[in-house]
Formats: sequence, structure tokens, C-alpha cells
Amino acid sequence: MLNVIQAKAGIVSCSGEELAEGTVARLATLKVLHELRPSSTVTICLPLFLAGGEGDREFARFHPTITIDGCDLRCAARGTEMYSAKPAASIVVNELLDAAGLPRPEGRRCLNAAGRAAVDLVAERVAQLVDELARGRRSKPVAPATVTAGTGVDPPPGPDRSGRSPAR
Repeated sequence: MLNVIQAKAGIVSCSGEELAEGTVARLATLKVLHELRPSSTVTICLPLFLAGGEGDREFARFHPTITIDGCDLRCAARGTEMYSAKPAASIVVNELLDAAGLPRPEGRRCLNAAGRAAVDLVAERVAQLVDELARGRRSKPVAPATVTAGTGVDPPPGPDRSGRSPAR
């Protein structure tokens, strides 16, 4: 029997707790991870990622990521692009709610009905993006992955970013 490793998409969620939309982002991430696409997604811890967590950064260099930001500051998307690669897809909760004509959520710890509906909407959109990535379509191109020394990952054959071919 052929043993195939399934590629996974990383989800980088907003960690902000000042707005209810940050809670929506985190709960939608959990819904995708545990209910909608448990076998094809992993989460990337944004605070650890920003603090220098090389495991999360390496994952984001070699696998597509979907960022879910609570507001237009886009901390998850900007951090992912700064420290690894441009996200394959990005969602801003407010923008998605506005496009769907849904009201803004309320309640940072305990969401109101609008917040629970927002969680469902965001989670369904993320699941759709995961499916698109699995089929090879991306809403945004992914930046080329790089390999750093000591990661235990062999670089692909061919020239590196400087144009030099690796010595083998």
C-alpha cells in the first residue's frame, strides 16, 4: 500500500482580545481544526511565531497558511509575511461580515448571537480556502520557501536565491 503524506494548511489566528472580532477569529480557527477540517489543518501560535518560534516559522515557510485577523491591523497576516512567507489566503473578520451583510459581534468573552453567526461564517470560509489549497488553487500566491541551515530539511535542487546552485 502506498503511504502518502497529506499536506496540511496552517491557520494563523488573531490573538487580540480587545475586540470581539478577535474572539471570532480564534473560535473559528478552533472550529476548523476540530470539526470542519481536522485532518488537513494545524494551528500556528501567533505570539510564539512573533517571538521567534522557529518550528512555526519553518512550517509557514514550507506549507500554505491562512491568516484570520480580527481587524484591519492584520497582525497575523503581516507577521506571517514578515517572518516566513506571504499567506496563501487572508481573512479579516470585519471585511467578511460586511460583505455578508452581517452585524458586528459583541462580547469579547461570551459572544452574542451575531458573534456566534460570525464564527460559523468565518469557519466555513476558512474550510473552503483549505479545500481550494488542497486542490492547488490559491487566492494569493505563496512566496517561495527558503531553507535555513540546521533545519534538517534539504533544499530543493537548483539555484538558491543568490543564483548559485547548491553543492552536493
